[in-house]
Amino acid sequence: MKYRQATEGTLATARGNQGIRYEPEERCPTLLSVGIGFQGMLLMLGPAVVLPTIIVRAADQPESYLTWAVFAALVVAGVTTVLQAVRAGRLGTGHVLASGASGIFIPVCVTALVDGGPAMLASLVVISSTVQIVLAAWLPLLRRIITPAVSGTAMMLILYGLVQIVFDKLNEIPEDASAAAAPSIAAVTLAVAAGMSLRSTGAWRLWSPLIGIVAGCVASAAFGVYDFQRVIDASWVDVPRAGWPGFDLTPGPDFWAILPTFLIVTLLLTIKIIGDGIAIQAPARRRPRTPDFRIVQGALNANGVGNLLAGIAGTVPTTGYSASSASLVSLTGVASRRVGYAIGAMFVGLAFLPKLTAFLIVIPGPVVGVYVILLMGVLFVAAIRVIVQGGLDLRNTIIVGLAFWIGIGAENRLIFPDHLSGAWEAALSNGTMVGTIVAIVLTLFVQLTSARRKRLEAELDFSALPEIDAFIRELAARAGWNDASTQRLRSAGEETLSSLLQPGDDDAAVQAPRLIVTARPVEGAMEMEFIAAFEQDNLEDRLAYLGEQAEIVDEREISFRLLRHYASSVRHQKYHGVDIITVQVEGS
Repeated sequence: MKYRQATEGTLATARGNQGIRYEPEERCPTLLSVGIGFQGMLLMLGPAVVLPTIIVRAADQPESYLTWAVFAALVVAGVTTVLQAVRAGRLGTGHVLASGASGIFIPVCVTALVDGGPAMLASLVVISSTVQIVLAAWLPLLRRIITPAVSGTAMMLILYGLVQIVFDKLNEIPEDASAAAAPSIAAVTLAVAAGMSLRSTGAWRLWSPLIGIVAGCVASAAFGVYDFQRVIDASWVDVPRAGWPGFDLTPGPDFWAILPTFLIVTLLLTIKIIGDGIAIQAPARRRPRTPDFRIVQGALNANGVGNLLAGIAGTVPTTGYSASSASLVSLTGVASRRVGYAIGAMFVGLAFLPKLTAFLIVIPGPVVGVYVILLMGVLFVAAIRVIVQGGLDLRNTIIVGLAFWIGIGAENRLIFPDHLSGAWEAALSNGTMVGTIVAIVLTLFVQLTSARRKRLEAELDFSALPEIDAFIRELAARAGWNDASTQRLRSAGEETLSSLLQPGDDDAAVQAPRLIVTARPVEGAMEMEFIAAFEQDNLEDRLAYLGEQAEIVDEREISFRLLRHYASSVRHQKYHGVDIITVQVEGS
């Protein structure tokens, strides 16, 4: 029997990660935290500095702003990493989730800087941060609109928008350099970084991008295109005295033209942070658990605060580096949040050491280009994986295909170019915005024209069982199910209600929480959602670990075992203030 998990591999084994020495809540020795934090800082320093450098230089901004943007980006990265390690109410994950500059914002940030300058970028990032915090609160409502097909397609379109910027970097060397310099430097960087990624294992694979950058810089020095003078001239300790852009308080047409695209990319960043919040949970536990979406909401809120700080500081948006963070935890066995505090503090400290950051700022264009190409390749395949894992049936195939190619056509101004003029020209020429809107519209069309969900509201109490049972019997009758399938559906509904209720609930609250039951037929099965404002252990965890228990120690385990028997799929998502259990029962 198949049980869908909120993320692949979360409950891969009952034994879990025996190599974890310290879980997030456990205190590891200070020296150990600092040592592993130093490794993590070095591992994630590259993108934290290189990505804002790419954005500022691609937009041809002055050196004073570049220095400020890198300084502010490191400070914001450090503060955001600390906020992610905190678990205070709805803020933070309580896990090691290092943060830094976001790669998916490169195209739209470059456009904002070219069209309106750093002040307009700062205003857009502030608006983006507030939207992200609102989306965190609305996360349960977005699950039907921002589907894997929508998010995967949008991610691919963003990466396509990077193509021109990245490949221009490959030829970005001084005019008096040798003609063989650019291809030779790029070839060395690619050979080392890709070769190590493909053939090395463990920690060496984790360090392969940084080692590739070092190899490229060595090759650059051999051709005389590495700017050692800037490193020599940089101070050891300093704070930029110029470069803060302020805000654009009188937005013009360029601002309003790019704002929709910026918000769409913010939506995609939200989706990525959701993935980050899920990805960091399993490697941090000796006994893996089903993802807790309250931690995901904490990740979104912390990143939203980080982006608010980035906007105020006038630098680029930030995101979580979940892959590197999870790899660091897996390799060291230390998931204590104190490591996150150490990484954040080191990022902030490094911001005040411009001589060290200068080594990364002056990395030649061919090295940066190869690094981002490798990053784009990984992200593009990840976007495809998101689409496939979400189910690539005929409907999703049409949605993805149409949205992607319409977006490509819009990006290249190939769709009715003679009609693109006026105020809408900039917006309708943005492939990411056009393609994402097409995907969302098609998704909404499919949902609106599919079988309507039947809805029932009741109290979360056993007294509501007759009403729920009558609701389920009516659904089965309309679907033409036989007696055996109807009984299985009724039993699944009863056991789902039973599993939601904890012993002693009647004594704990004067008024029972509300329960909303929705259901619809889906290709030979019935999908039911039980939505309740209730706090409890995750149901998927209980189902997954039933086999470990020699005896039943909780009377609710009977319901869990029966539900596992009746349902073909069970998914439990926990958010702040609401639980959503989706049960699918096959019928005939």
